[in-house]
Amino acid sequence: MRAGFTRTLSALAAMLLLPAISLAQTVSVEGVRLWRAPDHTRLVLDLSGPVEHNLMTLRGPDRIVIDMKGASNAADFDALELDKTPISRVRHAVHDGANLRVVLDLSRAVKPRSFPLKPLQQMPDRLVIDLHDTVAPVEKTIADVKSSGGDRDIIIAIDAGHGGEDPGALGPGRVREKDVVLAIARAMHKEINAMRGFKAKLVRDGDYYIPLRDRVKKGKRFGADLFVSIHADAFTRKGANGASVFALSQRGASSETARFLAQRENESDLIGGVGGTLDLSDADEMLAGVLLDLSMTATMNDSLEAGASVLEQMGQVTRLHKPRVEQANFAVLRSPDVPSILVETGFITNPAEARALSTPAYQRKLARQVARGVASYFERKPPEDSLLAKAGPQKPDQVIIARGDTLSGIAARYNVSVAALKSANRLRSSALRVGQKLRIP
Repeated sequence: MRAGFTRTLSALAAMLLLPAISLAQTVSVEGVRLWRAPDHTRLVLDLSGPVEHNLMTLRGPDRIVIDMKGASNAADFDALELDKTPISRVRHAVHDGANLRVVLDLSRAVKPRSFPLKPLQQMPDRLVIDLHDTVAPVEKTIADVKSSGGDRDIIIAIDAGHGGEDPGALGPGRVREKDVVLAIARAMHKEINAMRGFKAKLVRDGDYYIPLRDRVKKGKRFGADLFVSIHADAFTRKGANGASVFALSQRGASSETARFLAQRENESDLIGGVGGTLDLSDADEMLAGVLLDLSMTATMNDSLEAGASVLEQMGQVTRLHKPRVEQANFAVLRSPDVPSILVETGFITNPAEARALSTPAYQRKLARQVARGVASYFERKPPEDSLLAKAGPQKPDQVIIARGDTLSGIAARYNVSVAALKSANRLRSSALRVGQKLRIP
């Protein structure tokens, strides 16, 4: 009797365990991608569901072993392009009867890090393996080579949004935001470097992802006088169109579209793949910068003025979504001491604009206008230790009024009288409004 009862319990226990085992075995690797960045290599595994994993580093020879509990493989590891990466070969096999083991044979030692990512937007469950180079590339920043005799170049950091695992917005005809904005950023890089007194530096110069906070840090490390982040809009309505320029807002977005775009762009770290480990290494520095309220206000005002200059130039070649610089809390603009703007070159979800944005000639045209807007701003307000300042203020045909501008201040800046400004612009009073165009006699 007792023996029969024991057998029944054993049978029930086995039946209860079967669904769990079956469930675990249904998780499979559906796809695999490889990205190479300047200082690390990223391997991404697309999964049919969450999976437990374990990572080991082995020596003699160097290799990385990833075990995934109860997983199977349906991906083509042989199709990976391993050139310029530390991975010489990828192997996989069933391990312990029910687990999937993936082995990365290495040509050199690396520092590995792995973390899972939950499904988001079009992305499934993923397992990310980052292989960090043990010898970091020597990157001589522009800040290191600035001359000190009042003749330095003005530094422009150009940030192409998204990249790598994060494609950004997707348009008709498989147009990807990350490809469009990198092409525009590279064209703008050439335009800026062709201008006397300016030097451009690309934050991202390839198809790889950089976390939002690291983009801000990189701009500061370059010693940037202006940080320009290049993007392409996406919206729920395909009819939405036009280019925009954004500056930071710490209080709220200037429109519902601005709020929507900021929320979408700020999710990039979740799509591009940033692990959950909290990094507080520079918390004091960042906190101190934000607490310097007066400095932050001045930076935001400079950002608005630079943005207005860029917006005016872009309006000469494309339709504008809004006639003024908008504001929203974009993470990539949160620098307390570097004026920063985000340029949305158009709506990639609009079929007509998507076709234009994927055309090299149109990309170069937009890049030229953004570069001209940047140059126009600094010709009016050059850094004191720059070559442009040494050459003396350039008198433009007209200026765009930014927040904080006064008629007397503009008169002093361009060595003209207030009366002459009023006469040239048929002004009855000294009151000015942001965005107003003023002719300089």
